[in-house]
Amino acid sequence: MGGMARQEALTGCLVGGAVGDALGLPLEGIPPQRARKFRRSPLRHALVGRWGMVSDDTEHAAMTAAALAVTAGEPFLFTRRLARSLRGWLASLPAGCGLATGRAILKLWLGFPPQRSGVWSAGNGPAMRAAVIGVAWGDQPQQTLDLVRASSVLTHRDPKATVGAHAVALAAWQAAQGVCDPVALGETLRADHGGVAEPLLELIERAVASADARQSTPEFCHALCGKGGVTGFIDHTVAVAMHAWRAFPEDYRQAVEGAVACGGDTDTLAAVVGGIVGARVGVAGIPMGWCQGVRDWPRSLGYLTRLAAVLASSRSLGQPVVPPRAVWLFCFVRNLVFLAIVLVHGFRRLLPPY
Repeated sequence: MGGMARQEALTGCLVGGAVGDALGLPLEGIPPQRARKFRRSPLRHALVGRWGMVSDDTEHAAMTAAALAVTAGEPFLFTRRLARSLRGWLASLPAGCGLATGRAILKLWLGFPPQRSGVWSAGNGPAMRAAVIGVAWGDQPQQTLDLVRASSVLTHRDPKATVGAHAVALAAWQAAQGVCDPVALGETLRADHGGVAEPLLELIERAVASADARQSTPEFCHALCGKGGVTGFIDHTVAVAMHAWRAFPEDYRQAVEGAVACGGDTDTLAAVVGGIVGARVGVAGIPMGWCQGVRDWPRSLGYLTRLAAVLASSRSLGQPVVPPRAVWLFCFVRNLVFLAIVLVHGFRRLLPPY
């Protein structure tokens, strides 16, 4: 199998992550048994009627892509730019923000440098930002590692968070090259991170064996995480994402449907899976109805497509390129509307079916 052109892979990664995020968002935090009672069949958007919106997973991926483009991937400048974007993002009052990420950004606001702002956590935040790094810089392994590490420690200092994010970046790069080999990916993690990577490597091996034995992704997730669905622990999220990718490396619909059916942290899991598989299949491989159902602004799918083009141009030229802007005031207004929608969903979950 051949690889994709970088711009096409970047577009598939960003759009694929956003579509997965929007599909998983309405079921976030619901155990799989109850989620099945809420879930539409066939799977479709259901946040506002038949429309979907994105969460912090897509916003972080977009901020990461913009920071990569405007700094040409220079790690120190990239870290400063991403830190600035995260400060502005929190000020726009996003409806969803992980506890560790929120605490880290508050430290940035208090004057902590980006290298010391992260808190001790192995949550999913770094995984949300990693796939686009892998697609953009995967041909330069040390640069990829440096950028993943810079992105991760900005919010999460536990080395497990960096290992998990690096795994996502490597998977997205493999996918963009038409490869699906989590075992080789694991060897890279072992070489770069040593013993810290071993717990995740064991889970990836379990995921590969399960997928190759035709066990479904929800079944694997249940065996790994229990009845509550995929957790916010990055090792669990990455292992389940590797299972979905291994099972359906070129079938975006099947991979994302499996991720959403897991329950738990469905928006992040589906965003990670969507970003990896999207890097392989491109926008053409994502169901058109799912793309058309994402109704968001200012970080629309069109915005993500333009952002991917700018990042691809920056990589080709080897120099900074100014990315399209997501105007802060527009983001703030959008977030107020989004918060109201999320609150309605929260109250809806208090009602049957249980």
